[in-house]
Amino acid sequence: MTPNFTRRSVALAALFATILAMPAAVLAQAKDPVRVGLVSSKSGVFAQQGEEVIRAVRFAIDEANAKGGVDGRKVEVAEADDEGTPDAGRRVAEKLARDGYNLLIGAIPSSISLALAPNLERWDAAYFVVASKSDKITGDTCKPRVFRTNHSDAMDIAMISEWAKGFKEKTYASLAADYVWGRDSAESFAKAVKAQGKDVKLQLYAPLGTKDFSPFIAQLKEAKVDAIWVAETGRDAIAFVKQAQEFGLIPQTRLVGHSLILNFMINATDKSLEGTPGTTGYTPDIDNARNKAFVAAWKARFNRLPTDNEGQAYNGAQVMFEGVRLAKSAKPADVSKALSGAMIDSIYGNVQMRAADNQLMLPNFVGRAKVVDGQLRPVIEQTFAASSMPGPSPLCKM
Repeated sequence: MTPNFTRRSVALAALFATILAMPAAVLAQAKDPVRVGLVSSKSGVFAQQGEEVIRAVRFAIDEANAKGGVDGRKVEVAEADDEGTPDAGRRVAEKLARDGYNLLIGAIPSSISLALAPNLERWDAAYFVVASKSDKITGDTCKPRVFRTNHSDAMDIAMISEWAKGFKEKTYASLAADYVWGRDSAESFAKAVKAQGKDVKLQLYAPLGTKDFSPFIAQLKEAKVDAIWVAETGRDAIAFVKQAQEFGLIPQTRLVGHSLILNFMINATDKSLEGTPGTTGYTPDIDNARNKAFVAAWKARFNRLPTDNEGQAYNGAQVMFEGVRLAKSAKPADVSKALSGAMIDSIYGNVQMRAADNQLMLPNFVGRAKVVDGQLRPVIEQTFAASSMPGPSPLCKM
């Protein structure tokens, strides 16, 4: 054995011993980081929901990094304001992705999610939907790099079709936001109740950014229906509820809400929504160990319960991280491949990412705005198992 070879062997052995002795936090720095592009609304109609989503995703990132990262990888994040519009959302998402923050998450409206989806391959990105509900996302515009971690309209309507069988009202009107989610919601609700022989006498659509709902409220009062289906969101929903009470539409006429009894809307409308039933995507009451741990950690940091938007956004971040763990890679293509069909231990329990359309198969919930421990918030009244949700759309061609 030559002296040079001996010296190299000793050096390599010493280097190997040094690596083994390194703490996990140091070794994590040797792996490519998980680079998250947080695209959500800091301005515009959806700003309040965006604030909650941003807070929850950042909480999930801080939590992961405190535990040594994801699969030993540090999580880095860059944020951008999508302004609540598809054009701005697409523009800022592309910049984030091209800057390397190509695991995208956080947009609120379906219009932005639909604007991002066709571009992901070109940007070398993947996108995690945490709030957008349009069936198109997992329907005719589904993409292999788009993963929805919240409930779709179809999942809500399947639940509502069962729930509505117990409705006593015979006549309905609807007021919905005039964009893809609102129209999908109103049309799906109308189909569900008409199938039960009930009448939808009036369907109204309000443009995003509507501040004066008095013309719509006048028509709703004139229709003299038993109940009103409401699919409004953000600041528009708050304005509608306040004006509906001011002009005497409620509580005389019952509201039934699709994402109406969200925490931020309840908080912004005093007691106007107390007793109102509606769909709810998440509450802190979901009874499993993973959710209890999340709620306890959230309360320790913020001294309050997580909201519905915060719970759903946190769940989306956890699904993203699970994809990194399964892939043993932070590359969007690898993460996407690993997640399709995967079983995931989530704050909703053990759930599957359906391979046919990349829809996370969640249990779903109907709740009511009630006072609990002095706080008015959504409380689950009925749970519908994931097995009761509809199958994938035949329009989805992965």
